[in-house]
Amino acid sequence: MARTGWVKPVSDRRLSDLVSVGLLTRVFPADVIDEVVQAAGRTEQRNRALPARVMAYFSIGMGLYAEASYEDVFAQLTDGLSWSTGWSETFAPPSKSAIFQARRRLGFEPVRDLFARVARPLAGPDTPGSWLAGRRLMSIDGTILDLADSVVNTEFFGRPPVSRGEQSAFPQARLVALAECGTHAVLDAVMGPCTMSEIELSRELAGRFKPGMLVLADRGFYGFRLWAQAAATGADLLWRVKTNLRPRHQETLADGSWLATIIPTSGTGRQSTTPLTVRVVDYTIDDGRDNPDSYRLLSTILDPDEASAEELATVYSERWEIETVFDELKTHQRGPRMVLRSKSPDLVKQEIWGHLCCHYAIRTLMVEAAQHAHRDPDRVSFIAALRIARRSVAQGDFSPSAP
Repeated sequence: MARTGWVKPVSDRRLSDLVSVGLLTRVFPADVIDEVVQAAGRTEQRNRALPARVMAYFSIGMGLYAEASYEDVFAQLTDGLSWSTGWSETFAPPSKSAIFQARRRLGFEPVRDLFARVARPLAGPDTPGSWLAGRRLMSIDGTILDLADSVVNTEFFGRPPVSRGEQSAFPQARLVALAECGTHAVLDAVMGPCTMSEIELSRELAGRFKPGMLVLADRGFYGFRLWAQAAATGADLLWRVKTNLRPRHQETLADGSWLATIIPTSGTGRQSTTPLTVRVVDYTIDDGRDNPDSYRLLSTILDPDEASAEELATVYSERWEIETVFDELKTHQRGPRMVLRSKSPDLVKQEIWGHLCCHYAIRTLMVEAAQHAHRDPDRVSFIAALRIARRSVAQGDFSPSAP
């Protein structure tokens, strides 16, 4: 119901089209955007038709409407921005060129910093698939994203080789992310050229692990240096390693796991490196095949009374949740077989951070819905939530007269 004295403005948009801004402004409040814009030195020196705050929302909106043109994305957002400010502000439809210039003025740093400022764990104490031995389950992994075919994108990001010495059709960026297993919320990420390995990119990410996390990783991530860096943060680790890795046996524990020490497997001075103590869990999964896969896990949780070998082996399967996260980002949110639209490296980064902000906003909505219905967030459809985020009215603090 409209409030007393409020007159509905003239607009062709339905209120059901405005949820994107309602959701985005709730997860990414305008005052927070203003703060990161100012900290990045992007505050306007004069009044502009496309101020930095609007363009920050536009960057996230491109993730929400990935298949729409610049003009269509802006059209979806402008009435919502006007509505959410009580129509105290209106935005004239800009040209594609004006939007492009405004994106360049904003750069990628404010959107990156906005994600870093807002993205926080979403799992509560009772969220299924989120905890082991009081540690928050996290998963790290990498993926690649196809980019617009431009000379500068190719020079900066590179193209991966394909068969017969040829190159792929598109330049590609590599993204390594840290996601909360129980909610699929991406909490941290790094990106770079496809010519950089996941291990190389992960060094920055591993330095930001926090105590209270239990970080899961596939066998491609293990290396003594990266393990030591990640363990030094105080986070606990549970990483699969190749079965030909031979830690030095120290003690067999009652649950069948064993304590061992690890040192670098190559490099000068490796024998003088201080060994690290780990716990090793070996197991196979009986899936009916004649030669089932063998698994070897290393963990920093050394006490079986805190987490048994069976519990560690069972919880390792949660690592695959991040594969679902990448599917949500690349197949459903971005669209299958779609390439990112930006044709310069800085705008590519801005677009990727916008996609990550958008995904986090949708996942926030899903976790809130799951909590309200006393359900597992994994049981809530991402496709349905994405559709709601595009088409429906945001609930909560989304009022025509809200400041």
